[in-house]
Amino acid sequence: MKAEVKEKLDPRLARIEGQVKGIRNMVQSDRYCVDILLQLSAVISALKKVEDMVMENHLNTCVVDAMRSNEDAERDQKVKELMDVMATFRRQ
Repeated sequence: MKAEVKEKLDPRLARIEGQVKGIRNMVQSDRYCVDILLQLSAVISALKKVEDMVMENHLNTCVVDAMRSNEDAERDQKVKELMDVMATFRRQ
């Protein structure tokens, strides 16, 4: 993973970690369900942004390298891997 991507992801992941701890506290404190749901929605959105950043990094590094490779097997493996990941996203 590119160093600049790691630098961008780390504070986002730390924030998400804090949000999840906050949700846990909300549940333990019997907070109003709608308030908990709103916080869950915020965490899910933040995770989707992280997911997008990781996917973009993967496409710009691993996949690009494989496509530039002279190895047919490596290119085929990356295409299959990417199709499998996309199938997982469609099921969500």
